[in-house]
Amino acid sequence: MARVRSHWAWGYEDKFPRDETRAAVAERLAAVFGKLPAGRPLPSLDAAQMPEPRYSPPVELRSMGTTDRHARAVHTYGRGYRDLVRGFNGDFSAAPDWVFYPSEEAHLTALFRFCEKESIAFIPFGGGTSVVGGTEFSANGRFRGTASVDLSKMDKVLDVDMTSRAARIQGGASGPRISEQLNKHGLSLRHFPQSYELSTLGGWIATRAGGHYATLYTHIDDFVESVRMVTPAGVFETRRLPSSGAGPSPERFVLGSEGAFGIITEAWVRVQSRPRWRASASVHFTRFEDAVVAARMLSQSGLFPSNCRLLDPGEAMLHQVATDGTSVLLIAFESADHPVEPWMERALSIATDLGGDGDEPKYTTDVVNSIAPRASSIPAPPMSSAHPPPIDHDIDDAASWKQAFLDAPYLQSALVSLGVVCDTFETACTWDRFAALHEAVTKATDAAMKEACGGGILTCRFTHVYSDGPAPYYTFVAPGRPGAELEQWAKIKAAASDALIANGGTITHHHAVGRLHRPWWEQERSPLFEHALSAAKDKLDPSGILNPGCLLPSKP
Repeated sequence: MARVRSHWAWGYEDKFPRDETRAAVAERLAAVFGKLPAGRPLPSLDAAQMPEPRYSPPVELRSMGTTDRHARAVHTYGRGYRDLVRGFNGDFSAAPDWVFYPSEEAHLTALFRFCEKESIAFIPFGGGTSVVGGTEFSANGRFRGTASVDLSKMDKVLDVDMTSRAARIQGGASGPRISEQLNKHGLSLRHFPQSYELSTLGGWIATRAGGHYATLYTHIDDFVESVRMVTPAGVFETRRLPSSGAGPSPERFVLGSEGAFGIITEAWVRVQSRPRWRASASVHFTRFEDAVVAARMLSQSGLFPSNCRLLDPGEAMLHQVATDGTSVLLIAFESADHPVEPWMERALSIATDLGGDGDEPKYTTDVVNSIAPRASSIPAPPMSSAHPPPIDHDIDDAASWKQAFLDAPYLQSALVSLGVVCDTFETACTWDRFAALHEAVTKATDAAMKEACGGGILTCRFTHVYSDGPAPYYTFVAPGRPGAELEQWAKIKAAASDALIANGGTITHHHAVGRLHRPWWEQERSPLFEHALSAAKDKLDPSGILNPGCLLPSKP
């Protein structure tokens, strides 16, 4: 039986936290913030407010499309905080008129022609996991309707080159579908973003998604060998090469394009043998500043750990990795070729020389890609035994944190149902700027939470580390006022974003620009760059139907 996507929340209906879990979460947060609103009844699709479709496509397109109420609701928003709140409140005023499921490139071409002729906005859906408004559009101005386009029927691994270790995969393939098909060849793409169970290869490429590797292979960029993108002007395809110095990289033009130039239908990606040897350890630091230095030294050591994630005391306590006020550095190595003990021993030597207290490392061999659920300070939603998390095996502290990492989107939906204001934001900066950026961001966000909500919790972790800088990832949780949650969230989000840009950070390391981040992205990139991108869009999408307002301003 096919699993059902929640019409408003993250993921699948059968994995949404149960009532007893939500009650336990509310009790824990009430102990921190005082009395919180009681859990509200979960919304029903029947009560949702949704306009009737405004157009009817020709008969040849209707067979691949639907106006089903559930499908339109699922495809209305991404799954960021403001999306969840509007969905919970039954506001689906931005619902697409039709949802289309093409199964071949010719279908996309037919949809382009129809949308151009009828002034319909063409919105790529990917896996619907955008947290920056990348899949949402309310038709206005010259547009008389919207079409959400879902490539989930184009989800095949089409070819595997065992010699070069690469695979040609369709853009609509989700993380689990890719793993399922590559496993038959003993291979893995090993790109595991938090949205892994729902997001797609095309979406990863379009948004330059970050994966589970903390060093070296941090983004999907590092795995892309070539891409094929269908545009209203024709097919944009790059040559399959390991590397090239022939002019600006055409792959880089597609990476991060966010559906503004075309639809990514295929890509050749570099794949790997599944790892046999793994090592995992955690190092506790009394001072966060010392842990930051240790993370920097590891990132500059040339050891390239697969995991080098730093949790500040709040983050460590939130996920029950440490409750003694220490910061925790999670370190891991993996290899399909050789044991990894020497690398781990050297990494622990670096960390402990800087004042860290390291646990005894754990080594495993031939462990399958799964992790056992662990307890966390805020109870995680129940996991279905039929659908275990398809992520690497980790041990002890790392396993506890990784389970919480996978469950976090479900937990955020539960918090929304409790009236809590909760979201994340991430950035990257050079090591020399991190201390000042962290201080400024913390000060600005804490002040905004106090003004908007009366207080709140802010935590920080490093998701990725580079030789020249970290990628800090912040989480804020604050009490909401019924009916004012979006206003409260907007004040906190704006304050944090302003502080990031003012202190040398980027508005996003891996969440993409979308519509939400564009005002701050305009501050960090050259105006000439936008002019160049706009000229390219005019060539590839002359009618301006593709994802209007996402990444670039909507064409007048």
